[in-house]
Amino acid sequence: MTREQEDLLAVLAEVRKRLLIPARDVSDADAGRRTTVSELTLGGLIRHLATGERLWLEILRTADGSLPEGMLDTGQYAMSETLSHWLSAYAEAAAATDEYVASLPSLDIEVQLPATPWSPPEPRFWSARRILLHLIHETAQHAGHADLIRESLDGANSTAQLA
Repeated sequence: MTREQEDLLAVLAEVRKRLLIPARDVSDADAGRRTTVSELTLGGLIRHLATGERLWLEILRTADGSLPEGMLDTGQYAMSETLSHWLSAYAEAAAATDEYVASLPSLDIEVQLPATPWSPPEPRFWSARRILLHLIHETAQHAGHADLIRESLDGANSTAQLA
């Protein structure tokens, strides 16, 4: 594994950790509860990121532009199952991503992105690096959402719980 792969996976691990802090000691009922005007919930965010990381890994592995099943499913933002189910699914997706990224000879490999309703008509390509950076961005953005949702839920502050 290259130093760049190590560094980017370390950043991704850190933002994953920050995402999960707000889910500590939360019941299934609270994980599915809306606490702001947004439809987002803690459980829904973790479900979305578990699903998203699994789907982006499939895109990275296939690299052929095929659209993974469930990629356009907006239901992935809703809490379903139990929080422990989605925490486990997220841990599995994260481990699979880390293992695959670590196995790549280079982050320069090009991956054709799937066509979506909002895509330009011509095929688009991202490097494995860009996909990894996208996962970091997406996880960090939703970690902030999770922090706000949790603070609105019961006043818990993630910054105070970093350990």
